[in-house]
Amino acid sequence: MKIITSIDLGSNSLRVLRFCCDTKQIHGEFEKTVGTADGLIEAGIISDDAQKRIILAIKESIEKLNYDPKQAFAVTTQAMRIAKNNSEVLLKIKENTGVQFKIIDPNKEAELTLLAVNYAIKREQIKSDSFMLLDIGGGSTELILVSKNETFTHSFPFGIVTLTQSKNYNNDFLSFKNYILKYLENSKFDIKKAIFLSTAGTPTTICAVNLGMNYQTYDKNKVNGKSVYLKDVIRLQNEFKNMSNDDLESKVGSGRIAYINTGVEIFKLFFEVLEKEYSIVFDDGLREGVAIDSCSRK
Repeated sequence: MKIITSIDLGSNSLRVLRFCCDTKQIHGEFEKTVGTADGLIEAGIISDDAQKRIILAIKESIEKLNYDPKQAFAVTTQAMRIAKNNSEVLLKIKENTGVQFKIIDPNKEAELTLLAVNYAIKREQIKSDSFMLLDIGGGSTELILVSKNETFTHSFPFGIVTLTQSKNYNNDFLSFKNYILKYLENSKFDIKKAIFLSTAGTPTTICAVNLGMNYQTYDKNKVNGKSVYLKDVIRLQNEFKNMSNDDLESKVGSGRIAYINTGVEIFKLFFEVLEKEYSIVFDDGLREGVAIDSCSRK
């Protein structure tokens, strides 16, 4: 039985998966908020504090999942792509944990995420000739447009962390919206016939809370393939704004308190520009795509 480890170091979270290539079953998973991109926009580098959080989280995942860090298939995305000290940081992580990360470009990130979601669509028995997949990250947001014959991917350089920490939030958010609209206008994709899918922390959190779960009781098996409606997103956003920090933390987790409102705004924005009333949510994402891809190559 061949079990591999895939790791996704994002702009806000570290996600680790132990995956059996033969049975396609999960043998363990780990997720931790590490705030990779915290302060990145202002300083241009991955901070010392973020590096410490990442290293501690990796060590915790090794202890919990009992994997060989030198054999892990590890990728990292937008925060590392733009950080001036990325080589130095990745070397430090390797020296302290044994994990060697590879920085992947936006196209590869979209390709691997799509691989995971295509697998999830079949698993959940969702049938559609075309779909739009939204992946809201900490440092960037990916939109993948899929039809029978073509696939279009685009990475927008705005994410929940980078937008939240922007000094010109309103202007940047407007630029983000205009950027999306221009891209959709220039594409030949028929968004009216496509279903709207979404992945990553914001959609899964919204879906889970809407189903009555909180951060501690989160169950991805109950989230996968479920629909969340725009009206519910708006309702929950209003509820979040009126919650105390303690109540909000219990709902979304401590690592998402600072970013949940921006994440919801981005989610709402795509409902608007894609003219959709609901989105089908998946927990499957980059780490699952890395695992599936690594199994096929091995």
